[in-house]
Amino acid sequence: MNDILIVDDERDIRELISDILKDEGFSTRLAGNSDECMAEINAAPPALMILDIWLKDSRMDGIDILKTVKRDNPDVPIIIISGHGNIEIAVAAIKQGAYDFIEKPFNIDQLTVVITRAMETSRLRRENATLRRRDTTATDMIGNSPALRTLKSNLDKVTKSNGRVMLTGQPGSGKEVAARYIHQHSNRAGGPFISVASAAIEPERMEEVLFGRETPERGVEKGLLEQAHGGVVYFDEVADMPVGTQSKILRVLTEQQFTRVGGADKVRVDLRVISSTTRNLTSEIAAGRFRQELYDRLNVVPITVPPLEERREDIPELSRHFIEHFNKTQGLPLREISDEAEAMMQTMPWPGNIRQLRNVIERMLILGEGSGEIDARELPGQGEAAPDEGRVVLSGALATLPLREARELFEREYLLTQINRFGGNISRTANFVGMERSALHRKLKSLGVVTTSKSGARVAHLEDADLEEEA
Repeated sequence: MNDILIVDDERDIRELISDILKDEGFSTRLAGNSDECMAEINAAPPALMILDIWLKDSRMDGIDILKTVKRDNPDVPIIIISGHGNIEIAVAAIKQGAYDFIEKPFNIDQLTVVITRAMETSRLRRENATLRRRDTTATDMIGNSPALRTLKSNLDKVTKSNGRVMLTGQPGSGKEVAARYIHQHSNRAGGPFISVASAAIEPERMEEVLFGRETPERGVEKGLLEQAHGGVVYFDEVADMPVGTQSKILRVLTEQQFTRVGGADKVRVDLRVISSTTRNLTSEIAAGRFRQELYDRLNVVPITVPPLEERREDIPELSRHFIEHFNKTQGLPLREISDEAEAMMQTMPWPGNIRQLRNVIERMLILGEGSGEIDARELPGQGEAAPDEGRVVLSGALATLPLREARELFEREYLLTQINRFGGNISRTANFVGMERSALHRKLKSLGVVTTSKSGARVAHLEDADLEEEA
């Protein structure tokens, strides 16, 4: 970025500065008043501005423009120039965010040195911001459940190679976080991570978005694959990619090169490809909506990202992480979660997985009153509690059963919930429910409750359901 906007009401001065900067290799745009200045900024923010503080026949003076630009485009460095300079004006400009103040008539060498330093400072700030975003993303894989430890172990194995990875799992389970984890822990961590939202791109524009285009009017416009050169391209929901584009992506994976739309030259790229899907691609292939060859190319290392129901142990830690995140990013209250609310969250259904948990936390922080503990009554669907303290509302089905059957049904559902809440750990479950471990084993056997290993975690379910799956 070397585009400099020069704003001065004296035509000779702005053209002189422009000629000098062009000789130094910069490109320039010129504005003689505030309206022209704001029109240029709205069209495209410049890399740097040189701004005269006194502008004749303008609605805004230099300080007004400075305030507006720093509000809407804080990363654009602004150098103030003035023929009526004094200490007070210089201090006011610096306080409002100007990079420097130069008094007319100025030394050209001095101006070019200040411009070079300002643009280098701006570049370093952008790089630091990018690094901070990467660090934040890399720490988003929160928890210590067996299912998450298994997932991390599998991801760590693939970071050491350039093999293509296919991530499968339910919506909201954290597939993109897993993809970013691979990128951040691989030898491509210094390169870009480009996410392609296959479902969000219009089919007729998919090739332009991926491969870029060349036109006489606008020249070369790089696509996402070219932007990902040297790094990772992540195809989110790859099953939504148009069939026609699939064949071209297959060729890119084979040859590591492509042609831009409207162009003739081959563009070579060095990419690692990670993809994800919530669908059964075998069924999509059978229905003719996904190419078998592309599936074989992408599915070199298949990894399943577990749903939140298999990571219930992680819910308290994830919740605290989101509370801290929203406190830092939105200024929402830094609240604690009550033990009752934690237990309730670990037993609730989460069809939307981690994304749903994040949304619930944000909603409670926004709608909650004060900064005290988050109470169980604030959770979705928990506000309609019985008015009488200590009473439990029976479901319609449970209320119609005889006591013995109702008690057995309650015990079965209660113990299923508690075992899954504690990640299949029978000892912790027995301690919480107040039973001896041997007595709990006998009770589970009488109720037909068994535990099996799934995604590295122990999951409780009914024995009959297990038999149905095998059948």
